[in-house]
Amino acid sequence: MAQGVKLSEEEVRDRVLYTLEHGVAQASYDLGVSVRVLQQNVKDYRDRQEGAVPSFEVESLPSEVADAEELLERRAKEWHRKNRAEEARKLIKVKVKMDGPIGIVHFGDPHVDDPGTDIVRLQQHVNIINRTEGMFGGNVGDQQNNWVGRLARLYGQQSTSAAEAWVLTEWLVGALPWIYLIGGNHDMWSGGGDPIKWMKKLGAEYELWQARLGLQFPNGKQVRVNARHDFSGHSMWNTVHGPAKAVQMGWRDHILVCGHKHTSGYQMLKDPSTGLISHALRVAGYKVHDEYAKKLGLPNQNITPASVTIIDPEHEDNDPRLITVLHDVEEAADYLTFKRQKM
Repeated sequence: MAQGVKLSEEEVRDRVLYTLEHGVAQASYDLGVSVRVLQQNVKDYRDRQEGAVPSFEVESLPSEVADAEELLERRAKEWHRKNRAEEARKLIKVKVKMDGPIGIVHFGDPHVDDPGTDIVRLQQHVNIINRTEGMFGGNVGDQQNNWVGRLARLYGQQSTSAAEAWVLTEWLVGALPWIYLIGGNHDMWSGGGDPIKWMKKLGAEYELWQARLGLQFPNGKQVRVNARHDFSGHSMWNTVHGPAKAVQMGWRDHILVCGHKHTSGYQMLKDPSTGLISHALRVAGYKVHDEYAKKLGLPNQNITPASVTIIDPEHEDNDPRLITVLHDVEEAADYLTFKRQKM
C-alpha cells in the first residue's frame, strides 16, 4: 500500500487494529508501511478515541471499599486494641481474696466425651474441690475430642455424640471456680466461634494456648503461674522437658504447668541469681485408655491425671515451703485443710 495515499477513517482504523493484533514489525512487513508511520497511526487513533464524546453517561456509583484514609484510621484503632490486649496478658493479675494457703488442682486434658476417659475420677476431683475451702481448679485444655473435618469419622468409635460432648463440656466448664482455662488444640478446632468462651463462669480466665497469672495475696505476696497447653521442646528421656526448658530459658515463674502429651512429670529448678524456686509440671489428663497411643506404640506414662500446688504466701521465693506439689487430689485437699486450720 502506498504511503502517500490519504486513507479514510475506516482504513486507518483497520490498519491500527491489524497493527495492534500482529505487532508493529509484522504489520509493517505485511502492509508495506514503515514502522514510524504505523506508530503515528496508532497514536493518532488513540488520541481521537480518548477525545471522543460518548453518546451516553453512566451514573457514578459509590465504592464498596473504604478509602485509604478510612482504612488507616480503622487499622490504627485495631492495632491499639490488639496491643492493649496483648500487653495486659503478659501477666494477668488475679486478686486472691482470702488469707492463708490456697491450692490449685491442675487438671490434665479432660476429653470428657472419650470412651477411654475416667469420668468417675474426674467427677470425684470436681466434688473434692467444691467442698474444700481455698481449693481452685486450673485446666490446661482439650475439654473434649471435638473431632472436625476428616477426623469427624472418629465419632463412630465413641458412644457420645457431638451434641452430647458439648453438654458434658458445658458441665465441666461451669462445675468449678477455675483460676484459668486453656484452649488446647482440640478446643481450637472449633475456630473463631469457640463456644467455651461463652460457657465459662464469671471470673474464670479462658485463654487460647497460654495464661500467665500473677496471684496477688492479701499480704502482698505475688506468685506467678505460667499455664500452657504445652511448652516447646521435647525429650524422650524427660517428660517435663518443655516447661523445665522454659525456666532455663528465662521464664522466672513459680509454677509452670502444661498437658497435651498425656504423660506425667515434675521437676524443681532454682534460679542461681535470685534463689527463686520454679516448679515445672506436666499433667497427663483423664484419658487413661488411648487408642491413638496404642497405634503409635507410645509407652503409658500417665501417673496421675492432675497435680496440686499448695501455695503458702507466708514464705519467700527461695523457700521450698512456698509451694508444695502433691499428686493425689484427695490427699492434697486434706493437707490444705490442715494448713488452713493451723493458720
